Amino acid sequence: MEILGKQFIDGKRSEESGTRFCSLDAATGEPLEYEFFVATDAEISRAAATAGAAFTIYRKSGLEERAQFLEAIAEEIDSLDDRFVQIVMRETGLPEPRIRGERLRTSNQLRLFSAVVRRGDFLGARIDTALPDRQPLPRPDIRQYRIGTGPVAVFGAANFPLAFSVAGGDTASALAAGCPVVVKAHSAHPTTSELVACAVVRAVERSGVPKGVFAMLFGDNAGAALVRCPEIKAVGFTGSLAGGRALSEIAAARPEPIPVFAEMSSVNPVILLPGALRERGSVIASGLAASVTLGAGQFCTNPGLVIGIAGEPFDTFCQMLSLEIMSRPPLVMLSRPILLNYQEGIRRLSQLSGMELLGGAITEGDRAAACLFRAPPELLRCETRPLEDEVFGPVTVLVAVKDLQELREIIPDLGGHLAAGLFAAASELSDAGPIVELLETRVGRVILNEFPTGVEVCDAMTHGGPFPATSDSRCTSVGTLAIDRFLRPVCYQGYPDIMLPPALQDANPYGLLRLVNGKWSAGGIRLADDKHEIGRH
Repeated sequence: MEILGKQFIDGKRSEESGTRFCSLDAATGEPLEYEFFVATDAEISRAAATAGAAFTIYRKSGLEERAQFLEAIAEEIDSLDDRFVQIVMRETGLPEPRIRGERLRTSNQLRLFSAVVRRGDFLGARIDTALPDRQPLPRPDIRQYRIGTGPVAVFGAANFPLAFSVAGGDTASALAAGCPVVVKAHSAHPTTSELVACAVVRAVERSGVPKGVFAMLFGDNAGAALVRCPEIKAVGFTGSLAGGRALSEIAAARPEPIPVFAEMSSVNPVILLPGALRERGSVIASGLAASVTLGAGQFCTNPGLVIGIAGEPFDTFCQMLSLEIMSRPPLVMLSRPILLNYQEGIRRLSQLSGMELLGGAITEGDRAAACLFRAPPELLRCETRPLEDEVFGPVTVLVAVKDLQELREIIPDLGGHLAAGLFAAASELSDAGPIVELLETRVGRVILNEFPTGVEVCDAMTHGGPFPATSDSRCTSVGTLAIDRFLRPVCYQGYPDIMLPPALQDANPYGLLRLVNGKWSAGGIRLADDKHEIGRH
């Protein structure tokens, strides 16, 4: 398991820069034994150019070929050995069960997108056959399906070094769409990134797809330069609000602007109704403390804001939650910069007017102490939204509003978030309905009597939301609809069958469910009595 620290470009390794940086131990901040070359401008341009050349071939690959390629990546990731797990643990500070679980999630989502490719519905095939006798004008034969947009720049995420990084959801969905990928490796876990990239390259070699379909670059300088490359046609990003906005501005300023699908900032509010707290307040307190501190609070769905109704049930709950938070040990964070940012965020929260620290500690050590604050409801109404400025780590803020009416007035003024949780007793469901309707306008996922932490990778999942949770609320970065980000429709008019792509040919060789003349059909189209009819070949 040799670590070279060189760029991955067109199936080769490249090191044209004299500038290097070291991988670091997440717990101590000490340098590890691995060094990495910072990508040069020439290497960045070459990676994008080879991806552009590969796109002309890869986008035409058959569905089975593409599906097998994704499965090959999954197999190579599953084969990464115990040494790999130990390296990821040192670089990220994450425990072994988390790493092994995340590796399985990574390979499983690759297999899920393999199934999506085989299913073929992502192509969105639509056919309106010719109506030569239509009055007052005939209708030509018109057929539409979706193709990949082109090479995608993927930015590895710090908090999911496997599932949201080199071979994570953005890469899997882009490759499934027929788009080559150029990854900008996260500088907090470059060794992890290299080992996963090697697994992807082995899958490329096994599958016979163009070598330029995958590239990876090291160095923080690579990000902006990569987005400016003309061959790049879309960006997948998970990270800070500042980082996502910066990339969006760069992409918008290009001669040919491109979309940036950025997941950025969310505090994922949890709303607690009094009946639920009376029935199971201690259970909710224990569950919320576990959710807030899970993975040292480094989940994008971490519940950072809890809103309840003023009164005895909420006050009692605050006391129980405080005890739960104080019982949690300090935790290693993903990197020293993330730890320092967390500590600075805690100091910022503590200085807000009326803020009270109920549990935890503001520390300067090498571990993140979980913190619980209580804030006055006036802070929810501030134009600057100080309680919704995400502090990445194990912290949450409690707020009590006076009644349901004030709660319903506050929700529409919340910023956009990925998810929201609502806890209600059975007797409160009539009150919960209007709250859910309001939350639907502010979040991508509304959860009843469960916590937002944890995102299932499946067809129905939405992991997105209004700004600033994401840069495009119409999209999700988790679940099979993530493929939609990297597709665009193309329409063919008046073409003979032999010139059409397979998805639109009369015989329907892929066996797709297609919208034909306004009706869904999995069959082919045959010519009978000078009219197109739907039938099975």
